[in-house]
Amino acid sequence: MGATDDATPRRSYHAGAVGTTSVALPGPGLYNRRSVVPHQLRFLMSLRTLQGKLIASLLLGLAVVIGIGLASDVRAVGRDLLTFQWGLLPAILGFTAFNYLLRWLKWAYYLRRLHCDERVGQLDSGLIFIAGMVMAVTPGKLGEVFKAYLLRRVNGTPVTRSAPIILAERLTDGLAMLLLMALGLTLYPPARPVFALLVVGTFIGILILQYRGLSLAIIANLARLPLGSKLAPRLLSIYESTRELLAWRVLLVSTLISVVSWGSECVAFYYVLVGVGSAGTPLLLLQATFIFAASTLFGLVSFLPGGLGVSEVSSVGLLIALARATTAGATTATILIRFCTLWFGVLLGLLALTWFGRRYGTGEAGGPTQDSIEALG
Repeated sequence: MGATDDATPRRSYHAGAVGTTSVALPGPGLYNRRSVVPHQLRFLMSLRTLQGKLIASLLLGLAVVIGIGLASDVRAVGRDLLTFQWGLLPAILGFTAFNYLLRWLKWAYYLRRLHCDERVGQLDSGLIFIAGMVMAVTPGKLGEVFKAYLLRRVNGTPVTRSAPIILAERLTDGLAMLLLMALGLTLYPPARPVFALLVVGTFIGILILQYRGLSLAIIANLARLPLGSKLAPRLLSIYESTRELLAWRVLLVSTLISVVSWGSECVAFYYVLVGVGSAGTPLLLLQATFIFAASTLFGLVSFLPGGLGVSEVSSVGLLIALARATTAGATTATILIRFCTLWFGVLLGLLALTWFGRRYGTGEAGGPTQDSIEALG
């Protein structure tokens, strides 16, 4: 990784070029930070707006917990929580933290590949990555593009250059989930057609993005449409970064990291099931891997905030169907794993965002200024 990364030519950001490639587009220069994005990044928000969205997501998460609790036996769920083997909690959170560690290493790997790591120490890189987990409760986790803004605060990297990292993260996470699901397809044959469809669709999308001529032709045609001259340069910058991150060698390395990292959360789910009362067997580990990967993937493709509702319902249903869990036991296990993964990450993200705000100075403690995030430049 190291020698190859260092040998890759660094790309410059100036009008008329994106990296080492020029494409004839009508209108303004290929990349001009002021002319390309003259408005504020509306999809990123002030701390006040962020707080509002987090509160809304928390309320939605609470409603989901109440809903699945009422759908089962609330008293039985309460008893399962009281009798849960809480001594397993450190191991469960430890496997979740290991997932975060490996995903941070993947984030750092992507930064090096795009040469966006200049003047970014390991502390800042870690803070940016963990702070981005606050946005895990956005549809498809795409709100984690917030990390691109935080990176820009540190070293001035254009958001259009680093934002494709979030797309690559989601893609490799999805591939990892599919591979983990594949381990347990024998447990649930009806999932095979959906699995095959997702795999084929994913690889077709990757091949299209790797076909540079087609992608550049699409961008050039978009440039001829109304307002296309402003949109096309941004798309070109995003495409160049995306194509680098989807090179087969990079894709292989990052997907392997994702398989191991998300596999650790499958192990965390296994220990949750053991804590609820299931016998700890290799079959249970296989079931936990399939169910956790499938329910997480369903939540991801649902594009609901944090997959709330979809992930929980699919987890409960699969536990009842495959692991022969009681409704109360499945509900308890689902509630616990969501708090030990999704909401644990959000909590760490809030702490990291507060720390980041103190290091770099913000208008409000622990976050960006009250105004919307500045435009590029």
